Amino acid sequence: MSERTPRLSRRNFLLTIGAGGTAAAAAIVAKPSRPAVQAHEKARRGTGGYQESAHVRNYYRTAKV
Repeated sequence: MSERTPRLSRRNFLLTIGAGGTAAAAAIVAKPSRPAVQAHEKARRGTGGYQESAHVRNYYRTAKV
């Protein structure tokens, strides 16, 4: 019997990259999103939202036509 040497081909490379990308996407999707829940709770309390600050006032002052 002859020994079989592993051959790195373009097809095997692309298959490996595709499988790795799929696994990474599944891991990202399966991760729970805690900051989004906290941001929603903060917005519900009314503490977030638009706040006029010095740099915002400066922008509006310079953007007048």
